[in-house]
Amino acid sequence: MAKNIASLSLDLDNKWSYMKTHGDAGWESFPSYFDILIPRVLQFLKERNQTITFFIVGQDADLEKNHRYLKMITDAGHEIGNHSFNHEPWLHLYSETQIEEELARAEKAIEAVTGQRPIGFRGPGFSLSQSVLKVLKRRGYQYDCSTFPTFLGPLARAYYFMTTRLSEEEKNQRKKLFGTLDEGFRTNKSYRWQMDNGGLVEIPVTTMPIFKLPFHLSYILYLSVYSKTLALTYFRIALWMCWLTGIQPSILLHPLDFLGNDDMQDLSFFPAMNIPSTKKLEVVSAALGILSASYNIVPMKEHARQLGPVSELPVVEPVFRSGGA
Repeated sequence: MAKNIASLSLDLDNKWSYMKTHGDAGWESFPSYFDILIPRVLQFLKERNQTITFFIVGQDADLEKNHRYLKMITDAGHEIGNHSFNHEPWLHLYSETQIEEELARAEKAIEAVTGQRPIGFRGPGFSLSQSVLKVLKRRGYQYDCSTFPTFLGPLARAYYFMTTRLSEEEKNQRKKLFGTLDEGFRTNKSYRWQMDNGGLVEIPVTTMPIFKLPFHLSYILYLSVYSKTLALTYFRIALWMCWLTGIQPSILLHPLDFLGNDDMQDLSFFPAMNIPSTKKLEVVSAALGILSASYNIVPMKEHARQLGPVSELPVVEPVFRSGGA
């Protein structure tokens, strides 16, 4: 298999943002695990000579206690992306004015701490709308990567709701979390959103071609609870299918891929959080070893650059049922 590119990114959701989305009390004090997570991830990437994209939440960048750790990311040469300010998966319900304020506030906080102004965006919970795309284009973003083309979004949301203590109002806010069934019909290949104010590159979070099953690392870790061999075989098959169909994969990481039950107990409602961190790191290391054997791993901005001129990409109209992602 000839080497091609694969982008790698990490949605830097903090402990409080998981608690907030889950409906847990105490998130307002913004508890953090960055002191454990960020040095661990950066060391892991340094040992493998890999540079990736970290999507940062503006609220974390706004808190002085996090500044040291966030600055470590850009000091190590990684790209910074915008993951919204408040990390609310109902971003698609915001008005265009609210979206503008949300993104601008996040940009200001992120750039002040890291020295980088984001040029890429991923919506919290894959939340996206036509208004979000318009604001991104207007604010000079080069790419978005908020689409997650899978049919399993509603199942993931149903599982999530079963493990929460959310009110009906809160559940209604989160009714588009992880996307609708229609997301499975979106393409895995990169394309250009066509809008009145110009085009914007979209790099989807890659799912298994044809079947549209997830194979980001959190999913691989979940499968590894039952069989590490099965999980890694599944990962190999998904990458092989990407190669066959000409897809340059964009692989997603989450903080809990690097944190285990030896690090914390109060996030046990997440799948695979019963695994010690050392076991998780073994699986993540093996999966990324498989990825790097066939692909040159790059940050999202390099993935976007190597797609070529935006004008030459396939065009997709930004149609969202019920206004959201």
